[in-house]
Amino acid sequence: MPDLERAGTAAVGISPDKPEKQKKFADKYGLGFPLLADENREIAEAFGAIRGPIIPGTNIGKIVRSAFLIDEDQKIAEAWYNIKANDTVPKAMAALAL
Repeated sequence: MPDLERAGTAAVGISPDKPEKQKKFADKYGLGFPLLADENREIAEAFGAIRGPIIPGTNIGKIVRSAFLIDEDQKIAEAWYNIKANDTVPKAMAALAL
């Protein structure tokens, strides 16, 4: 996070989890960025992050862990699907050429 902040880049996490669950997660892992709730999965759908098979017993697809680098014009400059959490910052830093 400090490297991204020095580059003038902010991080935001978004998941379909309820805010209470996100807070517990953020507290447990000491996240230094906000987590937003996408309980209706509209953001995940818009960003193409629902790619997995249908969850049994539902009509809902699984969300694929994804990361996006949004430029100053609010356009997606880079997109990474099926990304591991530990790879997110290094890939963002490489894309920012830092």
